[in-house]
Amino acid sequence: MKHIPLVVLALTIPFASTAFAQQIGEVDTAFKLLGPDHKIVVEAFDDPKVAGVTCYVSRSKAGGIKGALGIATETSEASIACRQVGPIASTVPIPKQEEVFSESRSFLFKKMRVVRIADPQRQVLVYLTYSDKLIDGSPKNSVTAVPLNGAKLQFK
Repeated sequence: MKHIPLVVLALTIPFASTAFAQQIGEVDTAFKLLGPDHKIVVEAFDDPKVAGVTCYVSRSKAGGIKGALGIATETSEASIACRQVGPIASTVPIPKQEEVFSESRSFLFKKMRVVRIADPQRQVLVYLTYSDKLIDGSPKNSVTAVPLNGAKLQFK
């Protein structure tokens, strides 16, 4: 019985993320007789180190019995759009490249990731989303950019 909390912790680590997404909408894409329908969900998350930037990610969500139980392997397709939603600022130096969000896409071995890449020369933050697996990732990706509009960020 002493090992049950360790097992629970080990199972939740793959689902941890750098930032937390808020689901803001969904549409059904395929009817499933048993369990929920297949969907496309739209989630928003704020960049954890850059105030004033919110990213919107659309992704598929499997339905059916496997989807309801959380054991379905999701597809690698995702789309991203990041926008300035307030004054852009940061109290800490921003790494030139950093993962800002990740979300599990299968029970253990597949993740959707969002990476922020700074382009100080052009005064832009670039956000890239892609999926990876333990053995073989996917080349499917989406990219968006947010101009800094004169905001003075420090990069490291």
